[in-house]
Amino acid sequence: MSERVLHGIGVSPGRAYGPVVPLATGSVAEPGTEPAAEPDAEVARLAPAIDRVVAELERRAEAASGSAAEVLSMTAMMAGDPTLLKHATERVRGAGRGAERAIWEAAEGFAESLKASGGYFAERAADLYDVRNRVVAELRGVPQPGIPTLTEPAVLTAHDLAPADTATLDASKVLALVTAEGGPTSHTAILARSLGIPAVVACAGITEVAAGERLLVDGETGEARTGVAAEDVPNTTQLSTVEFSGALVGTVSLAANVGEPTGARTAGEVGARNVGLLRTEFLFEGRQTAPTEDEQAAAYDEVLSVFPDGRVVIRTLDVGADKPLAFVPLDPSPNPALGVRGLRIALADPELLDVQLAAIARVAAGYSGELWTMAPMVATPEEARWFAERARGHGLRNVGVMIEVPAAALHAERILAEVDFVSIGTNDLAQYTFAADRQSAGVAALNDPWQPALLSLISTVGAAGRTTGKPVGVCGEAAADPLLAAVLVGLGVTSLSMTPRALPAVGAKLSELDEPACARIAAAALAAGTAEGARTAARGA
Repeated sequence: MSERVLHGIGVSPGRAYGPVVPLATGSVAEPGTEPAAEPDAEVARLAPAIDRVVAELERRAEAASGSAAEVLSMTAMMAGDPTLLKHATERVRGAGRGAERAIWEAAEGFAESLKASGGYFAERAADLYDVRNRVVAELRGVPQPGIPTLTEPAVLTAHDLAPADTATLDASKVLALVTAEGGPTSHTAILARSLGIPAVVACAGITEVAAGERLLVDGETGEARTGVAAEDVPNTTQLSTVEFSGALVGTVSLAANVGEPTGARTAGEVGARNVGLLRTEFLFEGRQTAPTEDEQAAAYDEVLSVFPDGRVVIRTLDVGADKPLAFVPLDPSPNPALGVRGLRIALADPELLDVQLAAIARVAAGYSGELWTMAPMVATPEEARWFAERARGHGLRNVGVMIEVPAAALHAERILAEVDFVSIGTNDLAQYTFAADRQSAGVAALNDPWQPALLSLISTVGAAGRTTGKPVGVCGEAAADPLLAAVLVGLGVTSLSMTPRALPAVGAKLSELDEPACARIAAAALAAGTAEGARTAARGA
């Protein structure tokens, strides 16, 4: 068989080779609109089918941990929402629909409302479609859509994956993941990186590759090759622990992104010594009241205990109208991504921030390592000054802010005059730079972290760091790409924080380079006119 190369977007580094196992599309055939012969019987079928879906999702949630468990639990709650059953029942009674068509139309109505809200709510539409498909499958007496049980390691291919499916990927059996849709910041990409599974998304033609056919996947270049003989396959061994040595040690630090104490332990297991981003939303979500200072301090202590002599950067609460909290009243926003969120919440309710800063200061006093604190969604030097003064008023040192909007990047030098460090959130910076919702598949290409305009903004921030002599970090998923990590270092970034599973590959790549080499690679990428051109130029530099 002749070799064939399929091109997509590499979103999780690493190479893998193995037989293809195609995942049947998560969508099910749309039910017809034939009138129900016995409406009462159709209504009676709905609740048991929904209950079975809820039970299966809850079972999978109990077997998972961390963010995967959260995704599954949220999907189970969505499936069990009585409003869904109520609206489906009304469609049977009022429009004479069969059970399958009734649940289909009820879910479609809710999904359209979610998509119209944008941001976080639009993302939930994918979960709702997954619930719909599972309930319809139950009503038809066929298996719920999902990832098949793999008896041998294989390359999983699919049109796309539902969040609930991606969350339960078995990293010991899935050699690589290749999908026809998705983008660099999709749930599929983020969860694949967290599991250390090589992944390629937006790969045209992948669903045409037959089951059992051998596929060579490169999660860095975005290539998937068929027709490659086993003897011609390059080394696909994956590193399991952080390997970082060479000329850049002391110039660049590697760190892990952590979302809760469980994630901290995972990071420690792969050899991470630092945390470049500790998200604190896990303490606030799913509650009716804000966590107390004692509750927060206990959780921070649990994370710090994993890194007794390292550096841990805690990000203060990052929520908004797109991630609502019961105890933070916010007016509805037609565009939550551009509304009151991040530090803007604290500006409106300083007490919420003060309790968090007090808890951080308490654990910092007894920590043998370095504890840094940063605020999200800072747009101006004035906002940076306000946060820094408040944090320092609690006795905190090493105070910084996130650079997530173009205004902050363009005035990075002025912002660094107010704080001790900055950290670039490349996911949001890309979204705001290109006015492209990072959860929208239609604009996924614009959220590619290799976009030259995004690299130019990062270069501006890196130059500000060099001028002021202050650290510049990156804690977006861009840092998890080994080649892009080298570009970031060449642009002046001094700290790279990423999903823990990506640390070994990034460390190995940087061990091969020095500062002049990184600068050369960065210059080549900056000179390109397109994201793909930047990738190609960086590889050849």
